[in-house]
Amino acid sequence: MNGPEIRVEFAPELHVFLPQARRSGTLRATTDGLSSLGHVVESLGVPLTEVGALVVDGREVRVSHVPAAGESVTVLTVARPQRVPGAPLRFLLDVHLGTLARRLRLLGVDTAYESTDIGDPALAARSAAQQRVMLSRDRGLLRRRELWAGAFVYSTRPEEQLRDVLDRFQPELRPWTRCTACNGVLRKATKDEVADQLKHGTHATYDVFAQCTECGRAYWKGAHHEQLEAIVERAMALRPERR
Repeated sequence: MNGPEIRVEFAPELHVFLPQARRSGTLRATTDGLSSLGHVVESLGVPLTEVGALVVDGREVRVSHVPAAGESVTVLTVARPQRVPGAPLRFLLDVHLGTLARRLRLLGVDTAYESTDIGDPALAARSAAQQRVMLSRDRGLLRRRELWAGAFVYSTRPEEQLRDVLDRFQPELRPWTRCTACNGVLRKATKDEVADQLKHGTHATYDVFAQCTECGRAYWKGAHHEQLEAIVERAMALRPERR
């Protein structure tokens, strides 16, 4: 690029996307005089899914704004809670976020998940077709224009990932209502209905069961229930009305 030079300052939360040498102070960027401010921001490494307001010389502008020489740009992060217009709030997670997907399903959040790598184009197309928020740590995927909506998952630790998603989107939580394996809705089931999935000890010890209406998997309060209960309790404590 050999056009107008602008000054760009990013909110601290967005510094993770910048090269280490450029994380402090105001950046100077040379534009081509034709590209939008949104394009410039992404070329500097920040996905637009993570950008809130864009402020140029004290006034808020759209991502389509074409920067002029000498302008000072402040890039703010997305306001929380983030509201996604249109469809009920639903998520789509890529192959690297399996644990987060299972925990969201445990909380009753509608969460699609691809256990194999189907490629960025297919994921973006599914996000658009099903109107799901794409959650990923892949910046290239989050830059795809056909996404319905998207969000970067900042942490590599499932507990922190879950906390961040719940804080950012504040989805309705309905624990124990979805299948953690396939995202189907659970229903109450009798012991006879799920008997073929029970080992002798389980059949003799437990009387309360649920079954997925999609894949047929049976659920009961087994050996790992206390661990799952703790995940649910921590998540429910984060709800806004309890703060």
